[in-house]
Formats: sequence, structure tokens, C-alpha cells
Amino acid sequence: MPDLKINDAMHHVDVPPEMPLLWVLRDVIGMTGTKFGCGIAQCGACTVHLDGEPVRSCVLPVGSIGTRAVTTIEAIGATPAGRAIQKAWLDIEVVQCGYCQSGQIMSAAALVQQVRAPTDRDIDAAMSGNICRCGTYVRIRAAIKQAAQHVADQPQASSASIATR
Repeated sequence: MPDLKINDAMHHVDVPPEMPLLWVLRDVIGMTGTKFGCGIAQCGACTVHLDGEPVRSCVLPVGSIGTRAVTTIEAIGATPAGRAIQKAWLDIEVVQCGYCQSGQIMSAAALVQQVRAPTDRDIDAAMSGNICRCGTYVRIRAAIKQAAQHVADQPQASSASIATR
């Protein structure tokens, strides 16, 4: 079965190709930071990066990943954008219950990596698939803006490499 590159480490998994990546991460590999929310890609709790792009792992068949790199919440802090988002999340005290936060952070980190000065419209578009039942959207927006400013103030550095846990 497939060999997956997850957080810069190779994992051989013996699973059916149609198994969603979420269950491979959680049940086979033991990475439980990525959460199950709805199972139909509508809430964003299961968001991971696939070659730097946010995707919903609850509906992504593991057999469709191929050689693309998967980054999870466990490793996003090794990237400049991920590190800035995590710091801003703490500074602004975004988290309330915390269940949706891994998906929120993954979507926000992708946005900050791709758009150096995101507008409210950019933030709305990037975060539209992430639901926070506690309603921390105002703090999420503020944290994204703070993180984007921090990343913009830093010298350009490569974020292609994710540190291995």
C-alpha cells in the first residue's frame, strides 16, 4: 500500500486506497492533532496541507495523495507562517473550546504563507470552510492579521522544509 510523506517523514501504511487520510493520520499513524468534525468536508476541523495547500482530510482518499507532501498541525509550527500563526493565536487568546483550532490554524497558516498582507476579503475566502462553534471569528481575524504582519516584517526565508518531529 502507499508510502506517505507526512511532516517530512516517510510512513508506509497498509490501508485500502479509498481510506480517508484523516483516519490514516489518527488511527494508523497515531497523529491525533487533526480532528474529525463532520466527515463531509464542511467544517474544516480536519484540515491539513497537501503540498502547502489546505485540504480536508476527512474526504481525501489516501490513494490519491501519491508523492505529494502532507503537513499536519503537529509540524506546522516549523514553518515561518505556522509559527507566526501559533504565536498570534496565543497572543490574542483565540482559543475557546479549541476543537476547531487545528483546522483553523492550518487554513490560516496557508493564507499567511501565500498572501503577505491579507485583506478582510482574503481572510473570509481562506477561512470560509472553517466553522468555529464558539464564534471566535473576530479573534481569528485579528490573529491572522498579526501573524501576516510578523511574517511580512521578516526577511524572506524558505518554508519548504518542515522539521521532522
